[in-house]
Amino acid sequence: MKNIVSSLGRTFPALGLLAFVGMSLLLHAAGSSSAVRATPRIAGEISSAALSQIPGSVRAQAQAQFDTGRLAAATKLEGMTLYFSRTKQQQADLQRLIAAQQDPSSGQYHKWLTPEQFAARYGVADVDIAKVQSWLEQQGFAVDSVARSKTFLRFSGTAGQAESAFATEIHTYSIPSATGIEKHFAPSKPLSVPAAMASVVGSIHDLDDFKPKPHYVKNRIARAKPHYTYSDNSAVYFAPGDIAVVYDINPAYSAGNTGVGQSITIVGQSAILTSDIEAFQTAAGLAVKDPSIVLVPNSGTSATVGGDETESDLDLEWSGAIAKGATINFVYTGNSQNSNGVWDSITYAIDNKLGTIISSSYGSCEAELAGFTLETSFEQAAAQGQTVISASGDDGSTDCFTGQTGGDNPTTTVQQTNSVDYPSSSPYVTGVGGTEISQASSKYETPGDGYWASANGSSDILTSALQYIPEQSWNEDQSNCGVPDCLAAGGGGASTLFSKPTWQAGVPGIPSDGKRDVPDIALNAAIYNPGYLFCSSDTAAWDTSDFPPQQSSCTSGFFDSSSGDPTVAGGTSFAAPIFAGMVAIINQQQNYAAGEGLINPTLYSLASDATTYASAFHDITSGNNSCPSGTEECSTSVTGFTAGTGYDQVTGLGSLDLGNLVGAWPASTSTLIATTTTIAASNTAPVVGANVTFAVAVASASGSTVPSGTVSINVDGTAITPALTLNAGSASYTTSFATAGGHTITAAYSGDTTHAASTGSVTVTASAVSSNKGTFTLTANNITVTDGSVGTSTITITPAGGYTGTIQFSLTGSTSTLNALANTCPTLANASVTGSSVVTQTMSIDTNAANCLATGSSRKTKHTTIWASGLGSGLNGSNGPLAAGVAFGVLLLAGFLGRSSRKLQLVLGVFLLATVGLVFTGCGGNNGNTVSNPAKGTYTLTLTGTDTTSSAITASTNFTLTIQ
Repeated sequence: MKNIVSSLGRTFPALGLLAFVGMSLLLHAAGSSSAVRATPRIAGEISSAALSQIPGSVRAQAQAQFDTGRLAAATKLEGMTLYFSRTKQQQADLQRLIAAQQDPSSGQYHKWLTPEQFAARYGVADVDIAKVQSWLEQQGFAVDSVARSKTFLRFSGTAGQAESAFATEIHTYSIPSATGIEKHFAPSKPLSVPAAMASVVGSIHDLDDFKPKPHYVKNRIARAKPHYTYSDNSAVYFAPGDIAVVYDINPAYSAGNTGVGQSITIVGQSAILTSDIEAFQTAAGLAVKDPSIVLVPNSGTSATVGGDETESDLDLEWSGAIAKGATINFVYTGNSQNSNGVWDSITYAIDNKLGTIISSSYGSCEAELAGFTLETSFEQAAAQGQTVISASGDDGSTDCFTGQTGGDNPTTTVQQTNSVDYPSSSPYVTGVGGTEISQASSKYETPGDGYWASANGSSDILTSALQYIPEQSWNEDQSNCGVPDCLAAGGGGASTLFSKPTWQAGVPGIPSDGKRDVPDIALNAAIYNPGYLFCSSDTAAWDTSDFPPQQSSCTSGFFDSSSGDPTVAGGTSFAAPIFAGMVAIINQQQNYAAGEGLINPTLYSLASDATTYASAFHDITSGNNSCPSGTEECSTSVTGFTAGTGYDQVTGLGSLDLGNLVGAWPASTSTLIATTTTIAASNTAPVVGANVTFAVAVASASGSTVPSGTVSINVDGTAITPALTLNAGSASYTTSFATAGGHTITAAYSGDTTHAASTGSVTVTASAVSSNKGTFTLTANNITVTDGSVGTSTITITPAGGYTGTIQFSLTGSTSTLNALANTCPTLANASVTGSSVVTQTMSIDTNAANCLATGSSRKTKHTTIWASGLGSGLNGSNGPLAAGVAFGVLLLAGFLGRSSRKLQLVLGVFLLATVGLVFTGCGGNNGNTVSNPAKGTYTLTLTGTDTTSSAITASTNFTLTIQ
């Protein structure tokens, strides 16, 4: 097992390690010499004889009434996170530092910390980390990494080990939702830790599978025809050029300010296809530029997730469309079943200082959080100069609303109580709400009305908005709409967790409630008035409500070449990345080369000046975010908040005139030149044990100066010492990987007297080398699932006789079983076996036919789909409706998801195995005909695994799928 602290001890003499680290970091730390330093807090050895309970360690959603029993003890839990707490002295010093960093009269103004400097002052002492690590390893866990900031560590093990170590039980839950029964697992009672180490433990995350929800809203009611100008003169949509006009971004572009030297990190919980990003950029007339993609270490294998993929696509597309010159990073989590998703992505981006700006379009209502907040990380971001932006939510003033009629998780009372979304409610985050075009007059939505250009013959107009268009608060709620959760309105209100920050003052309309009020600003978030164009291979984003249903996304400009549909959505998910792009432009124009940290004090200060407010903000004074009464809405109308003069809890300070705002924004006093750090791998798909060289390049964002100094390398969360010295702005690092799967390498440039610091990252995927000998056996847990939901099975691979290699999987069954299960989607990643230890994987089977609708030959050519053994014609070919003999036996999700892999187009044939790394699903299709969920019943299936190099090495196991 990896012992990180011990490995550091081998690099430096044991007696001098703490002195070396402490002194070197202290010399570089911002602030006075009297700054608090991390000192040991754990006295003696850690013993489990006496335990201390961790408050708030049970999820609000894990209610006893939904309990379905214990989680299998052998279930693998990867990347669990133990967050350390700060002492009262450390916390008080950190608050003073953050305030000083935002005070122009302070000597610490905008003097940001590195993660290592943060560790020296606000982390946990090395000796305490070593003791906690030793105790975890004694419980059978493997410690994966220690945070650069020494504020948390990550470890892996099994559910049984977690139950024993933390004196809890991990149970499964069947939780009612608006769309059916959701299967989850979580601790059923509070976690406990040895009393000796309780003083350093703040919380423990990733022992459950609850993830935050994305904040985009697709057209859920009928095909969108909101009034880019469509060539038939009947439709208007927002494309990037329109936003540049409406919010006055073009003056910044004309001055050469496109976000150059800034980096925006988008956080997500699904893999993407870069071909979608490229398609959007091409359709919008932008230069094609892929994001830098980073998989959070120890979060599982890269995988796409319906709905979450849509969120990631639109966030990446629109942030890069506004900040055309910025570096766009994408940090996401893999398919580890206990990952807390985007929460882990945010933590990783902050701990590695990846991005001067971090944008999140996810959140949870405050009532569901219990003790699961990220405040310690957000405080770190502020001290490091990172601006964190988050969408305020799409359920109006009732952020806990789930659309579950007669809901009891949360209860109907909680759902219909005014509440706000986290993390937008954090005092260290800028919350972005929603607006829509004013409905006072239809002239604001008609091509040729003075606000929009007229249609131009048979050609679409990419930039059709002609000027600022009057706005109101976003509220497209629809009563009795006939589908679960018809709410679509900007989140806002007063926090129940956080008191009012000192900077939230000086603007008329701010409530005297003593609470943190959200949002801070707002931008268009409408679905229909008008909606946003984007591109996504995620079928969850497509319009399948009419005939013919949408078959692809952006195969003809912004449109599906088959049905003619654009991919359109709304939500504060668009507003947040658009604002992130605006901040990047502000930072470049006003020379905040190293970022600006928490920008809320500046926003409210500018808005408090009446003249500046009138020119730089659009005061939104009409509309509300109330919840109407209806079949799928609140049982009685819930009064939310109403837009008004100045600040309001619907649109915050209002929307922006960026041209005027950036001119009023105070200029940076720093003379540092912004830099960009890139890291490229000589081989992005090496085999285990093969050397890979990583080339690091640090360049000035402007001018011809060459950065000097050092670059720190971090591999899978573990720092590599010593740091690399730049030679003409370049350095290289060579390593190999002992385990298969994704590995993330981060390069952090230190900066010098002329150049600002910056960070770059890259992920490579290693595969196991086949031994061409030995054997393995398989076992699979039976699956019980509610019809229309997703069920999972733990697959256990036990190697023998020296077997190592990569295993692909396929499913087979009887003809009647295959016919019955034709419209289900099974997914399972390749398994890599690198030693003698048992390997576990999670297989999921989606029984919702709509999710599994095949997309046909109109899908982009980069997507290659394969029918496997038993599949017949008719799913998506010229033979029309779903044939009775269509089979369920399909290749499963196989290996790393690259840009050419995903739910793939169907091709007739029989394929037992296919190219390593492609993604296979068993989704049925229908060429426009209605498909239905599989019939309820119990089915026996055979799972077969085969070595990708030697097909003679294979094994099978049977399991049952019960659909209730």
